[in-house]
Amino acid sequence: MSKEFIRTPKAPQPLGPYSQGIRAGNFLFVAGQGPIDPKTGKITGADIETQTNRTLQNIQAILEASGFSLRDVVKVSIFLKNASDFQKMNEAYKTYFPENPPTRTTVEAGFVAPGMLVEIDAIAFHE
Repeated sequence: MSKEFIRTPKAPQPLGPYSQGIRAGNFLFVAGQGPIDPKTGKITGADIETQTNRTLQNIQAILEASGFSLRDVVKVSIFLKNASDFQKMNEAYKTYFPENPPTRTTVEAGFVAPGMLVEIDAIAFHE
């Protein structure tokens, strides 16, 4: 099985030694994305809803650059700076997965980037 390394200017460029995504066969593994505006390189928004939307838009851009869509996502991991943001994050999140949402893990985590409230990674499958 070959690997295809995914890179799109429509999502933030990696700041370290990792790829935005890697396609392996029918799977696409999307690296953890945060609320970074790909045009400015800056965190978008100070609230969890805005940051969740930007983060999922970044994931969507990587998926689309690979010929996938949000409908192909089978697993998501969400890392929240504050567990108290869960409900508001969930409200924004569910607009991206209105039917048959993927499996999901959500945990509270610390972040290196000041002001970052959320990070999300994803695994997608497409036949």
